[in-house]
Amino acid sequence: MKTRLVYASILMMGALCLYFSMESFRELPFVFKKSNGKFLQLPDIDCKQKPPFLVLLVTSSHKQLAARMAIRKTWGRETSVRGQQVRTFFLLGASDSTEDMDATTLESEQHRDIIQKDFKDAYFNLTLKTMMGMEWVYHFCPQTAFVMKTDSDMFVNVGYLTELLLKKNKTTRFFTGYIKPHDFPIRQKFNKWFVSNDVAIQVYNVSESVPFIKLEDVFVGLCLAKLKIRPEELHTKQTFFPGGLRFSVCRFQKIVACHFMKPQDLLITGRHWRARKNRTVLLSEGSPVAPRTNF
Repeated sequence: MKTRLVYASILMMGALCLYFSMESFRELPFVFKKSNGKFLQLPDIDCKQKPPFLVLLVTSSHKQLAARMAIRKTWGRETSVRGQQVRTFFLLGASDSTEDMDATTLESEQHRDIIQKDFKDAYFNLTLKTMMGMEWVYHFCPQTAFVMKTDSDMFVNVGYLTELLLKKNKTTRFFTGYIKPHDFPIRQKFNKWFVSNDVAIQVYNVSESVPFIKLEDVFVGLCLAKLKIRPEELHTKQTFFPGGLRFSVCRFQKIVACHFMKPQDLLITGRHWRARKNRTVLLSEGSPVAPRTNF
């Protein structure tokens, strides 16, 4: 009797594993199709008339409104660095909830910075979400010089990033991010990367010939391998911090991106950042107050 119960348990576990595996596969196409879904929301930008230097594509979800608002108030605001325009947009899929979809439509009408298609917004569809961003660049903003893909729990130093890209002075076949050449594949979704515009378009073009994988960083890596494009360092020093970093105004001036930033953290960081900039302006105008150096 005990043996039969063991066998029954094993069979039950096997059936459950098979069920969940099949459910996962049902959410994904086995081959990426460029025609996957239609655009539901598009941002308000005319890249032909006013092409941006850098476009930041932020993967987000319907429940992350607070994160999107924090980004809009801090590093994601439309800005100009050394005369170069930088724009930030949010990538969203579709929800089964009518309330969520209606809220996203209103948010898009108010902020005009959402890119959305009608595939299911789920973790297993992060690759679809990332490729949607590349598709949008391909069709609507091929004039941008650089594209960065990041997440809604990141801090991005847009000013320093733009300065490094201008110094790099390479706008073709350029791909960079947090590079770990001798480690095992990165499985977490915090792997961030950004590319020159021509690479973004080439990745989109070659995507249908690459086996579809739910891990978006691995899928893009396979596309790059097919294109024979190798990641490059952006700077001789570390500028990407996927493991997080304790905030200090001085330290954050020389980083590009930092992970594990909650909305309230971004808002606090933004306040400190603006205070530092204001103090710098006052000092440059002749204020006798000396800046602190003990960060």
